[in-house]
Amino acid sequence: MSAFSDDELERYARHIVLREIGGPGQKRLKAARVLVIGAGGLGSPALLYLAAAGVGTLGIVDDDEVSLSNLQRQVLHATETVGRPKTDSAMETLARVNPEVSVETYTTRLTADNAEKLIGLFDMVLDGSDNFDTRYLVARTAARLRKPLIFAAIGQWEGQLSTFKPWTGGPCYECIFPERPATGLAPTCAEAGVLGALAGVLGAMQAAEAVKEIVGAGDSLSGALLLYDALATEFRKIRVKKNPDCPVCGAL
Repeated sequence: MSAFSDDELERYARHIVLREIGGPGQKRLKAARVLVIGAGGLGSPALLYLAAAGVGTLGIVDDDEVSLSNLQRQVLHATETVGRPKTDSAMETLARVNPEVSVETYTTRLTADNAEKLIGLFDMVLDGSDNFDTRYLVARTAARLRKPLIFAAIGQWEGQLSTFKPWTGGPCYECIFPERPATGLAPTCAEAGVLGALAGVLGAMQAAEAVKEIVGAGDSLSGALLLYDALATEFRKIRVKKNPDCPVCGAL
């Protein structure tokens, strides 16, 4: 336990007494570097719980500013931060939650020019983006660099979650979603609406899966797609397989 101060031992006491985490697992969390794409609906709860869990270094990629309409679900931010970069607002909130965690911010949009460099700096990536271009870019880059990807997406009352590690035999994002949906079939949250608490459920689950991957606890969601219907209060877990002809991961 010498890697922790007295304050850290108290802060993480409820983790340390968990058999699946303990002191060794908490040390792995402290040494981990996790990148979160988007500090919005999904990224907000994910980042809060990863910081509270003691993940040593958190990276945040987001080029947007806080707007009043964000606050219904983006719990990292507050009324007084409207108009400010989300990365700045997020950093300040996370510092209040856990000053022991280092936060690296990138106030930029993830693009084909910077994705490999940014994702390559971290051990794992969580995708909290809200558009298909970014999702495909993150998934392809993470697969190429062999970085575990914790993916989630939400809309209206429904969400989905999975972990992608195609080099271990499971599918990648593109195995499951080989093509973008036709125009109009997947409206944005601004167009169709979204339950604020739904973002909290899926974002917190992303954080839980990330912690499990880091400490090596439980069953990975690799090879499965978890679906949540908040209106029906129903979870469904679907087994998904790698496509051997997938252009992204077929050769991995």
